[in-house]
Amino acid sequence: MTNTLSLPQGMQITGAIEPGFEAILTRDALELVASLHRTFAPRRRTLLEARVERTKRLDAGERPDFLAHTQAIRDGDWKVAPLPKDLACRRVEITGPVERKMIINALNSGADAYMTDFEDSNTPNWHNQITGHINLKDAIRRTISLEQNGKTYRLNEKTATLIVRPRGWHLDEKHVTVDGERVSGGIFDFALFLFHNAKELVARGSGPYFYLPKLESHLEARLWNDIFVAAQEAVGIPRGTIRATVLVETILAAFEMDEILYELREHSAGLNAGRWDYIFSAIKKFKNDADFCLADRAQITMTVPFMRAYALQLLKTCHKRHAPAIGGMSALIPIKSDAAANDKAMAGVRADKRRDATDGYDGGWVAHPGLVPIAMEEFVNVLGERANQIDKQRDDVQVTRKDLLDFRPETPITEAGLRNNINVGIHYLGSWLAGNGCVPIHNLMEDAATAEISRSQVWQWIRSPKGKLEDGRKVTAELVRAIAAEELAKVKSVVGGETQSYDRAADIFDRMSTSEQFTEFLTLPLYEAL
Repeated sequence: MTNTLSLPQGMQITGAIEPGFEAILTRDALELVASLHRTFAPRRRTLLEARVERTKRLDAGERPDFLAHTQAIRDGDWKVAPLPKDLACRRVEITGPVERKMIINALNSGADAYMTDFEDSNTPNWHNQITGHINLKDAIRRTISLEQNGKTYRLNEKTATLIVRPRGWHLDEKHVTVDGERVSGGIFDFALFLFHNAKELVARGSGPYFYLPKLESHLEARLWNDIFVAAQEAVGIPRGTIRATVLVETILAAFEMDEILYELREHSAGLNAGRWDYIFSAIKKFKNDADFCLADRAQITMTVPFMRAYALQLLKTCHKRHAPAIGGMSALIPIKSDAAANDKAMAGVRADKRRDATDGYDGGWVAHPGLVPIAMEEFVNVLGERANQIDKQRDDVQVTRKDLLDFRPETPITEAGLRNNINVGIHYLGSWLAGNGCVPIHNLMEDAATAEISRSQVWQWIRSPKGKLEDGRKVTAELVRAIAAEELAKVKSVVGGETQSYDRAADIFDRMSTSEQFTEFLTLPLYEAL
């Protein structure tokens, strides 16, 4: 149904053009997509191929280290560009998908910033992606509203600073091709948002701000920086108007944090400790190492050795370069049905944010508007009236390679932990297939990152000689399948209604967790199944 659009030469769109989509898929906006694709797609392909080669070396036993050839950057006395005024104070950031009600509630939540998400908390089907752009365009112009269940939702006078997360380098936009090749999902998301909103944001005293996910090297950051330079020139805004915060959510990026900031220094807005994907990355990168085996997911907190080292190294690196350090997500959510459980969950959120603020972080993430006041209180208790604490240098932190690779705890691995991984994996995948990428499960807000931990742990436990339950039983494909049948029934009883997507999810989870080959990202086969 592309006959309603005027497309650039060489571009094809196979997604349905629903009413209103033509306002986003304009000829000029799509020209920017096509131009960025033609210029930068070869470098993206090369970098993705480099990931594959690096994985082969890690599978063969290589362990990452700080780069010898970038020592001068780590030792240099350089800083990122001064922050725009509305990115100086980010004590609490809320995150969520680009759904209309979510956008209004998040912007109204009282948080300093809102990361709206085209990636891990969003099922990237064609409808979600394009309606997301419509919603953001309306929100920036303050025309967004929603009538639902007898309630009216519209923006307050004061709203959070908007930050957009496009898709990672590994994801395509399968509905759009240029010269016969799929475009990058990240380039597609970025280009459409920038084209329609950059000048409007600047006119309103803000700017086009982004979160960059899943980077594995400074060369991948360099690619984004070069795209920023080209895109700013194309849409006619000054170089440096774009600002980007990089999510350090891969174990490889942890060894290149200085270099990543350096590559983006004129466009940098700091780093974020993307804790859940970071745990998944560690499992994925060392999945074949017989000495590597992490305990139940619930045991891998921010205080275990390798996570603590990563968090402190990120903080020290950012503040050395005068960049914000933003803490990761507390996945806990309010529990209305159980006061005691809710009190425990809220205490967990407080402790998490108090630790980050006391360490020196400038802000942290929450997944629910109800958590904003708690998180804000903990950061204000430390920061007072200050917008941030970038002046808090952590010269006392001396993180080594050994610290970053100190993967403990290894025990316990319990049947309850195994069951939880299987249950969460099936529940989340079923919801994702049904179009919802952000799901409350067992009083936690689950997205693709947490689901990745669940399925990758199961895969690794089956193969690792250390993958034994605390009662001595070995985790096997047969045990996983037996438990999966029971957990699928539990998931169906919880969700009710149409459960066909959960049968598909159970089948996909089985194949992903028991097959010989490890699937790099669960969203890759899921996206093809949409």
